[in-house]
Amino acid sequence: MREINALFPSPGNQYGGSPASLWFLVALTVMTTARSLVHIVLPDGGAGVIAGLDTSVDGGANLIALFAQWGLVQLLLSLVAWVVLWRYRHLVPFVLLLLLCEWLGRLGIGLFKPVIAAGTPPGVVGNLFIPPLVAVALWFSLPRKQARRTKQDFANP
Repeated sequence: MREINALFPSPGNQYGGSPASLWFLVALTVMTTARSLVHIVLPDGGAGVIAGLDTSVDGGANLIALFAQWGLVQLLLSLVAWVVLWRYRHLVPFVLLLLLCEWLGRLGIGLFKPVIAAGTPPGVVGNLFIPPLVAVALWFSLPRKQARRTKQDFANP
């Protein structure tokens, strides 16, 4: 049976989930890293050329600044994921949970505060199919077998 403790393992735990979930996290982290750099590097932060938002209006510069700041947050999430993939693979389920919350949070906020754009921004499409994929990857990232419990584990539950 899968335990909630698999999301918050103690240091030294080895990754016990599906290799497919690990590779999914690699792909998602590459995408998130690239997306973050687009928001930081592009002159309009991707607000106009990608999302189809009019940045020539009053406050357009603020919109561009917010896109760049959002890119920094995405880059930090990517950095956490890269560190986990490189050194702390036992935290893969936790990172997938964190990314699932981020995607679902954006989906929820988008429903309450929709973006008005000339076309459908790519993020809107991603918000529809990425969260279910992350949820499946999270499920399969949880360890399949319960670790053997020693006498000491039973003495100190």
